[in-house]
Amino acid sequence: MKTVLTKVLLASALAGPIALPALAATAAASVSYVEPERFTDVPFTPWERERVLKQLTAHFDKLAASLPAGQELKVDVLDLDLAGQTRPNFRGSQDLRVMNGGADWPHIHLRYSITEGGKVIRSGEEKLSNMQYLDRMNHYGNTELLRYEKQMLDDWFKPLLAAR
Repeated sequence: MKTVLTKVLLASALAGPIALPALAATAAASVSYVEPERFTDVPFTPWERERVLKQLTAHFDKLAASLPAGQELKVDVLDLDLAGQTRPNFRGSQDLRVMNGGADWPHIHLRYSITEGGKVIRSGEEKLSNMQYLDRMNHYGNTELLRYEKQMLDDWFKPLLAAR
Protein backbone atom coordinates (compact mmCIF):
# COMPACT_ATOMS: atom_id res chain seq x y z
CA MET A 1 0.00 0.00 0.00
CA LYS A 2 2.82 2.36 0.87
CA THR A 3 4.40 1.74 -2.55
CA VAL A 4 1.15 2.58 -4.34
CA LEU A 5 0.78 5.82 -2.38
CA THR A 6 4.38 6.76 -3.17
CA LYS A 7 3.77 6.17 -6.88
CA VAL A 8 0.59 8.26 -6.85
CA LEU A 9 2.33 11.15 -5.09
CA LEU A 10 5.31 10.92 -7.45
CA ALA A 11 3.02 10.89 -10.50
CA SER A 12 1.17 13.93 -9.12
CA ALA A 13 4.41 15.80 -8.61
CA LEU A 14 5.63 14.96 -12.11
CA ALA A 15 2.32 16.03 -13.63
CA GLY A 16 3.24 19.58 -12.75
CA PRO A 17 1.20 22.37 -11.25
CA ILE A 18 -2.09 21.22 -12.81
CA ALA A 19 -2.65 18.24 -10.49
CA LEU A 20 -1.94 19.82 -7.09
CA PRO A 21 -3.91 23.10 -7.14
CA ALA A 22 -7.14 21.14 -7.53
CA LEU A 23 -6.57 19.87 -4.01
CA ALA A 24 -5.88 23.36 -2.69
CA ALA A 25 -9.00 24.85 -4.34
CA THR A 26 -11.31 23.21 -1.81
CA ALA A 27 -11.93 25.85 0.83
CA ALA A 28 -13.07 25.09 4.34
CA ALA A 29 -15.73 27.12 6.07
CA SER A 30 -14.83 29.22 9.06
CA VAL A 31 -17.23 27.94 11.72
CA SER A 32 -17.50 29.11 15.31
CA TYR A 33 -19.92 28.00 18.02
CA VAL A 34 -21.03 30.88 20.21
CA GLU A 35 -21.47 29.61 23.77
CA PRO A 36 -22.12 25.96 22.84
CA GLU A 37 -22.65 25.09 26.51
CA ARG A 38 -25.85 27.17 26.34
CA PHE A 39 -27.24 25.54 23.19
CA THR A 40 -30.80 24.28 23.51
CA ASP A 41 -29.94 20.69 22.67
CA VAL A 42 -26.52 19.15 22.29
CA PRO A 43 -25.31 15.90 23.84
CA PHE A 44 -24.38 16.13 27.49
CA THR A 45 -21.14 14.16 27.42
CA PRO A 46 -18.13 16.10 26.11
CA TRP A 47 -17.09 13.40 23.62
CA GLU A 48 -20.60 13.22 22.10
CA ARG A 49 -20.87 17.02 21.97
CA GLU A 50 -17.50 17.23 20.25
CA ARG A 51 -18.56 14.57 17.74
CA VAL A 52 -21.77 16.47 16.87
CA LEU A 53 -19.98 19.80 16.46
CA LYS A 54 -17.25 18.19 14.32
CA GLN A 55 -19.90 16.64 12.07
CA LEU A 56 -21.66 19.98 11.75
CA THR A 57 -18.38 21.74 10.94
CA ALA A 58 -17.58 19.10 8.30
CA HIS A 59 -20.95 19.71 6.69
CA PHE A 60 -20.37 23.46 6.55
CA ASP A 61 -16.99 22.66 4.93
CA LYS A 62 -18.82 20.57 2.33
CA LEU A 63 -21.20 23.44 1.62
CA ALA A 64 -18.32 25.92 1.36
CA ALA A 65 -16.59 23.67 -1.16
CA SER A 66 -19.48 24.25 -3.59
CA LEU A 67 -18.91 28.03 -3.60
CA PRO A 68 -17.20 29.55 -6.64
CA ALA A 69 -13.42 29.87 -6.43
CA GLY A 70 -12.36 32.82 -4.30
CA GLN A 71 -15.48 32.89 -2.14
CA GLU A 72 -15.40 31.97 1.54
CA LEU A 73 -18.13 31.01 4.00
CA LYS A 74 -18.06 32.18 7.63
CA VAL A 75 -20.68 30.84 10.04
CA ASP A 76 -21.38 31.59 13.69
CA VAL A 77 -23.74 29.01 15.18
CA LEU A 78 -25.73 30.81 17.87
CA ASP A 79 -28.05 27.97 18.94
CA LEU A 80 -28.59 24.34 18.08
CA ASP A 81 -31.56 22.09 18.78
CA LEU A 82 -31.14 18.65 17.26
CA ALA A 83 -34.00 16.63 15.83
CA GLY A 84 -35.72 14.38 18.34
CA GLN A 85 -35.43 14.17 22.07
CA THR A 86 -32.79 12.52 24.19
CA ARG A 87 -33.75 9.54 26.31
CA PRO A 88 -31.41 7.88 28.81
CA ASN A 89 -30.01 4.55 27.68
CA PHE A 90 -29.63 2.35 30.74
CA ARG A 91 -28.05 -0.51 28.78
CA GLY A 92 -25.26 1.45 27.14
CA SER A 93 -23.14 4.52 27.57
CA GLN A 94 -24.73 6.64 24.85
CA ASP A 95 -28.19 8.18 25.30
CA LEU A 96 -30.84 7.46 22.68
CA ARG A 97 -32.27 10.14 20.40
CA VAL A 98 -35.96 9.47 19.72
CA MET A 99 -37.79 11.12 16.82
CA ASN A 100 -41.58 11.21 17.18
CA GLY A 101 -42.55 13.92 14.69
CA GLY A 102 -44.05 16.15 17.37
CA ALA A 103 -42.48 19.39 18.49
CA ASP A 104 -39.01 17.88 18.24
CA TRP A 105 -37.91 19.16 14.82
CA PRO A 106 -34.38 20.48 14.31
CA HIS A 107 -33.52 24.18 14.73
CA ILE A 108 -30.30 26.02 14.00
CA HIS A 109 -29.83 29.73 14.65
CA LEU A 110 -26.84 31.06 12.74
CA ARG A 111 -25.18 34.17 11.42
CA TYR A 112 -23.28 33.86 8.14
CA SER A 113 -21.31 35.78 5.57
CA ILE A 114 -19.94 34.92 2.17
CA THR A 115 -16.90 36.95 1.19
CA GLU A 116 -14.92 37.35 -1.99
CA GLY A 117 -11.59 39.12 -2.00
CA GLY A 118 -12.20 40.28 1.58
CA LYS A 119 -15.50 41.95 0.61
CA VAL A 120 -18.81 40.68 2.02
CA ILE A 121 -21.07 39.80 -0.89
CA ARG A 122 -23.87 38.19 1.12
CA SER A 123 -24.64 37.96 4.83
CA GLY A 124 -27.46 37.46 7.23
CA GLU A 125 -28.83 35.84 10.35
CA GLU A 126 -31.14 32.86 9.99
CA LYS A 127 -33.29 30.75 12.27
CA LEU A 128 -33.60 27.48 10.39
CA SER A 129 -36.11 24.78 11.27
CA ASN A 130 -37.72 21.84 9.53
CA MET A 131 -41.09 20.90 11.01
CA GLN A 132 -41.64 18.18 8.38
CA TYR A 133 -38.28 16.53 8.96
CA LEU A 134 -39.81 13.04 9.24
CA ASP A 135 -42.27 13.49 6.36
CA ARG A 136 -39.75 14.35 3.63
CA MET A 137 -37.42 12.21 1.58
CA ASN A 138 -33.93 12.47 2.97
CA HIS A 139 -30.94 11.52 0.83
CA TYR A 140 -28.78 10.99 3.91
CA GLY A 141 -28.81 7.41 5.18
CA ASN A 142 -30.47 6.21 8.38
CA THR A 143 -27.08 5.77 10.03
CA GLU A 144 -25.91 9.29 9.13
CA LEU A 145 -25.34 11.44 12.20
CA LEU A 146 -27.30 14.71 11.94
CA ARG A 147 -29.14 13.59 8.79
CA TYR A 148 -32.07 15.95 9.42
CA GLU A 149 -29.89 18.90 10.33
CA LYS A 150 -27.74 18.35 7.21
CA GLN A 151 -30.81 18.25 4.98
CA MET A 152 -32.07 21.47 6.57
CA LEU A 153 -28.69 23.16 5.96
CA ASP A 154 -28.65 21.94 2.35
CA ASP A 155 -32.12 23.45 1.82
CA TRP A 156 -30.93 26.76 3.29
CA PHE A 157 -27.67 26.87 1.31
CA LYS A 158 -29.04 25.95 -2.14
CA PRO A 159 -30.73 29.35 -2.74
CA LEU A 160 -27.57 31.14 -1.56
CA LEU A 161 -25.63 29.44 -4.35
CA ALA A 162 -28.31 30.28 -6.92
CA ALA A 163 -28.31 33.96 -5.90
CA ARG A 164 -24.68 34.58 -6.84
